[in-house]
Amino acid sequence: MPIVENSYKPSPILKSGFINTVYRTFNPSKDIDYTRTRISTSDNDFLDIDFVHQSTKTLVIILHGLEGSSQSTYVKDFVHHLKKEKIAVAALNFRSCSGEDNLNLASYHSGKTDDLHTTIQYISKEFNYTNICLLGFSMGGNILLKYLGEPIAKASSIKCAMAVSVPCDLQGSSHELSKKRNYIFMQRFLRSLKKKTFQKIAKHPTAPIKITAVKNAKNFYDFDGAVTAPIFGFKDAKDYWIQNSCKPYLDAITIPTLLINALDDSFLSKSCHPFKEAKINNQLFFMPTSFGGHVGFNHPFIGASKRWLEKNLIQFLDVHIKNDICNQ
Repeated sequence: MPIVENSYKPSPILKSGFINTVYRTFNPSKDIDYTRTRISTSDNDFLDIDFVHQSTKTLVIILHGLEGSSQSTYVKDFVHHLKKEKIAVAALNFRSCSGEDNLNLASYHSGKTDDLHTTIQYISKEFNYTNICLLGFSMGGNILLKYLGEPIAKASSIKCAMAVSVPCDLQGSSHELSKKRNYIFMQRFLRSLKKKTFQKIAKHPTAPIKITAVKNAKNFYDFDGAVTAPIFGFKDAKDYWIQNSCKPYLDAITIPTLLINALDDSFLSKSCHPFKEAKINNQLFFMPTSFGGHVGFNHPFIGASKRWLEKNLIQFLDVHIKNDICNQ
């Protein structure tokens, strides 16, 4: 599939990837009136899914980024637009991200797709939505794209998918995030991850985690090596990244899938932009933008936001699904 051209032309100040990244958080969305449903998992744990039901045939499952939740600004921004379009929403909170710690030692990681599959199965069984679509941001996008390339996804009822600011190569992205220019973002991630890890150790004192290594972690190489790898059974951080990057799975995607990445996204390495893979797979629509930052894509800097990102995602939905309003 040819690379998709885009119309994103930000204000001069938003041509700074850093400013574009943080600007969205300065304009928080209004609260969403979610209906929370807790479902059980096969390993005796739970998932919290926040719904916005509508009288429609279409529902979008939203996957947040690292240490985000259904309350993340970028999630709520898109939920507002979906509500206006009379499209239902299921915002999945990954384990430990719903405001309550999950029961097991293991929570989530950047390539753990089984909880997404469980969510899809639950929604398909319990509701009458005939058009189920996926939307993932950042880490959630990596999980989404990896899932679509796995054999288990072939039996699911997903009609189309969208992903934004995705670290398709986890090793390359982790390397970029360890650079000085991303120091503020890295420290924010680590503070949250370390806090949750110490809570886990308190609840699970026999966990294979060295407290000193967690305390001294300065980047994802350190943290994933000390926590993610031993908990989930990977050899080390590099092994975890290689096995869970979505990039090797992109050629196996068989439903219409849109990926929007900004080339000035400081979280992403050049290897995170799948130009080659998109040209080979006619179901993968890759839209690279020169600007946009990480889950930014704001426009303009002053005045009412034109929500370029939300409008492009909904336009993709409109093309690939028929959202007939119905009575459920």
